[in-house]
Amino acid sequence: MARIAGVDLPNKAVKIALTYIYGIGRVSAADICKKTNIDPEVRINTLDQDQIALLRKVIEEEYNIEGHLRTEVALNIKRLMDIGCYRGLRHRKGLPVRGQRTKTNARTRKGKKKTVAGKKK
Repeated sequence: MARIAGVDLPNKAVKIALTYIYGIGRVSAADICKKTNIDPEVRINTLDQDQIALLRKVIEEEYNIEGHLRTEVALNIKRLMDIGCYRGLRHRKGLPVRGQRTKTNARTRKGKKKTVAGKKK
């Protein structure tokens, strides 16, 4: 099992296995395969150590991944909250940030329903 950027890659096609690294999606994985001249369809366990080292080198040099990327994203969100902009307030309140409706949906973001007492007459 290959290990790149602290992530154990599963025995799948290279283009799929690379997406297990935070910060690398399908397009980035295809680009990495093209730069390293590795067939994207070949499975990870069939690669030799030189090819894995080449993958590791390209990823570390050209891509912002895993811990550093998570830190950067968290700092960006913290900055929005600190300056008090609308998006920062939405993050702070735990509501959807990108204009989605909240009257009916947004349960993932808002959490479990909180029952409000009915009106008394």
